[in-house]
Amino acid sequence: MKQYSTYIFDLDGTLLDTLGDLAQSTNHALREMGMPERSLAEIRQFVGNGVRKLIERAVPEGTPSDVTEQTLAVFKMHYIDHGLDTTKPYEGIPEMLAELKGRGKNIAVVSNKFYDATQQLCRHFFPDTVSVAIGEREGINKKPAPDTVLEALRQLGVTADDAVYIGDSDVDIKTAENCGMPCISVLWGFRDKDFLIEHGGTTFVETPREILAHQ
Repeated sequence: MKQYSTYIFDLDGTLLDTLGDLAQSTNHALREMGMPERSLAEIRQFVGNGVRKLIERAVPEGTPSDVTEQTLAVFKMHYIDHGLDTTKPYEGIPEMLAELKGRGKNIAVVSNKFYDATQQLCRHFFPDTVSVAIGEREGINKKPAPDTVLEALRQLGVTADDAVYIGDSDVDIKTAENCGMPCISVLWGFRDKDFLIEHGGTTFVETPREILAHQ
């Protein structure tokens, strides 16, 4: 089996179960703007392409762009204060990261979550294991473009040669492909196996411990 020296992880739906807080902040913003709320199942389908896309999908069809921008601003203000209300690592994630770290592996997080929230969550939950955390910000193309992953590799001081990308969505599969990296798809996240296979997924894990076998 291929030996990897670098593990690049998606955040939401891969390391952290963030759905409850994303839903809470989305519906807070929709309420504030006088719009109908969305169900948890709907919001599960809306996430994965960054918070701007989440809000664009959540607001009613035909909403003017300036109103969508206002809604996004309300969402961000609420999420920075409430992003830790119910969010937690999936069972077995901290132990898996600690084991990888103990084996001398490089670990980074690359997310389409906005930059400040990505940094805040990684500092809070993974201060000793995740050495580089990159989120969405101006001036760098977000996933599935390879830019943020390449930036993570640059900050780690390594190449993509012995790196693997790990995520829970079609966006992650495409990101890995665009980086020329293999992809491990996790099955505890926001998308199911049939959907992932449909979008090109080939390697799957059902528990964090199984990631340790891919080393």
